[in-house]
Amino acid sequence: MKTLLYYSFLVLLAFNCTNKPGNSDPIPKHNNFTIHSQFVDQERVINVWVPENYNAITDSLPVLYMPDGGIKEDFPHIANTISKLIASKSIPPTILVGIENTERGRDLTGFSEIKDDEQYCPLTDGAKNFRAFITQELMLKIDSEYRTTTKKGLIGESLSGLFVMETLFLQPEAFDYYIAMDPSLWWNNHYLERKASDYLKQFPNKDITLWFAGSAVEDISIHTKNLAKTLENDHPNNLIWKYSNEPNEEHSTIFRATKEKAMIWAMNKNE
Repeated sequence: MKTLLYYSFLVLLAFNCTNKPGNSDPIPKHNNFTIHSQFVDQERVINVWVPENYNAITDSLPVLYMPDGGIKEDFPHIANTISKLIASKSIPPTILVGIENTERGRDLTGFSEIKDDEQYCPLTDGAKNFRAFITQELMLKIDSEYRTTTKKGLIGESLSGLFVMETLFLQPEAFDYYIAMDPSLWWNNHYLERKASDYLKQFPNKDITLWFAGSAVEDISIHTKNLAKTLENDHPNNLIWKYSNEPNEEHSTIFRATKEKAMIWAMNKNE
């Protein structure tokens, strides 16, 4: 039994570092463009969804950024969910920006000192360049072509969830709210979890919101639960956070199971 669980976890790790599979969600009306990034040295495909009445109003809107944001990835089901939540007045009108993957394992992981991690993802700190692409290139493009406020969010699951959490700790001022489902905190011998207290001591004087969740996968939930304990003791007053323990969800189900309550909670804070 132990061998089977270990093998299953190895499969999970390998899946985390590959590009997200397709899904059958209806593809909503959206815009897309290609942008060349000097930081990742690639052309990147960007998908942008705006609320249905965007062209009929003059309001500026907040923006939610999403890695794993390809049409064959998570963009359709998150865009459709946001549309539904806006229609029910559960969240404020929001623009969704999805970033299509090219080399997911490279872009979403920071440096690792653990040699064994290399069999799953590169150890090169590609997340540093990917984060710079978003904050220094993509945001400028979005702000120049759409009516945006200064409020920005970041959402991700699994390896994208790791990227969300690493951004929160390394560059917290980049976004106003963060949402992470089943973040892969095991990376680099759960470095972010172990060092969380040190990062929290350096937190900026800015109101920031965090919502994160852990599924029934023990090798992930052990770290999300430990991080929640650290936050209970060490979070600064300007970090508003919530941990959602989801023991009835698997790694493959947690994003869809929690996305609505996550966005309702996070997007309505600090309004």
